[in-house]
Amino acid sequence: MSLVSEIPAAAPNLVAEHYARKLAFETDCSDVYLAMTSGNVDFVLLDVRGPALFREQHIPGAINLPHGKMTARKMAEWPEDTLFVVYCAGPHCNGTDKAAWRLGTLGKRVKVMIGGVTGWVDEGNPFERG
Repeated sequence: MSLVSEIPAAAPNLVAEHYARKLAFETDCSDVYLAMTSGNVDFVLLDVRGPALFREQHIPGAINLPHGKMTARKMAEWPEDTLFVVYCAGPHCNGTDKAAWRLGTLGKRVKVMIGGVTGWVDEGNPFERG
């Protein structure tokens, strides 16, 4: 028996349930890019890094909103059922976790774009500056 099969794989229905739950919390750079380039953007993309990094480069169409600026008053600018997608520098940064937590406490729907800027670069997607 290998180390791979030493612990039996989960039942298929449990695998499906697990990944459905996981995907309810996250999306990836490829799916965000496809939505943007196809014109099917049904979410608000929030760059949760600081303003200086945002000005240096950010994903086209993103709004700069660090998690510390996410208040009930600020988030009321969007319709109640808005889906927010948050990203930060990359896997080494927990800014998206903090932003998702804050949005959740404010009763907002949110997904984390895994990979952040690092993932966006890895996939060769374009940036805006300014």
